[in-house]
Amino acid sequence: MTSAAAETRSSAWYLKLIAVGLVGGFLSGLFGVGGGIVIVPALVLLVGFDQRRAAGTSLAAIVPTAAVGVISYAVNGTVNWVAALLLAAGMVVGAQIGSHLLAIIKQSVLQWVFIAFMVVVIVQLFLSVPSRDGVMDINAWSIGGLVLVGILTGILSGLLGVGGGIVVVPVLIVFFGSSDLVAKGTSLLMMIPGAVSGTLGNLKRGNVDLRAAIVVGIAACTVTWVGAIVAKLLTPAASNWLFAAFIVVIVIRMIVQQLRAPKEPTES
Repeated sequence: MTSAAAETRSSAWYLKLIAVGLVGGFLSGLFGVGGGIVIVPALVLLVGFDQRRAAGTSLAAIVPTAAVGVISYAVNGTVNWVAALLLAAGMVVGAQIGSHLLAIIKQSVLQWVFIAFMVVVIVQLFLSVPSRDGVMDINAWSIGGLVLVGILTGILSGLLGVGGGIVVVPVLIVFFGSSDLVAKGTSLLMMIPGAVSGTLGNLKRGNVDLRAAIVVGIAACTVTWVGAIVAKLLTPAASNWLFAAFIVVIVIRMIVQQLRAPKEPTES
């Protein structure tokens, strides 16, 4: 092993991964997101991974993290299993569509459309306060709506690399009348099949650092349940505003990335 490789796998390397996992895991339990929105840039900036390996490693770490989160929410009965399955089914289809559109649609255009959509969601989250007693009715309209949301989320995930939770949680709250806790628990369950499928594909392509994924995943699992407990202790209004603020930070980061990114060449 070279000195550089030895340095890469030093105690500092593991400590950085543990720190990334702890932050990502807590946010996953608190907001019902996979944590990739934090883990991916952290792996790039702190650990030195390239974007592709960071995304693949993050997705692998999300599998156990989301599973612990689902258990934490399910214990309190705040997971809508039917809604999660419908969303997951839509995401599988959407991810395939997204992979085909990736070579056709400009990333910059999609990023700005997504940013505009999230700004609308942020406003809605600040204006509306979910009820802890809110229930998603499973009927013909909601079944079709949930599958459609899953498809659109899968497309965005495939095109932009954004996790499903950042889209699904606010949509379930604002448009389907879900309580904030059920939205988060359902979101975590929804993303597990896609994360497993994506991880298998990334393993075949060599885009996963398994050792790093295991360290991040284990660290995340130790605190995901803590995030879920904090989410339950927060009032619905505080939970909504905190989640909206979290999305604001993400949107600002995306805007900065877009403004700094080199312009895409136009086709002749």
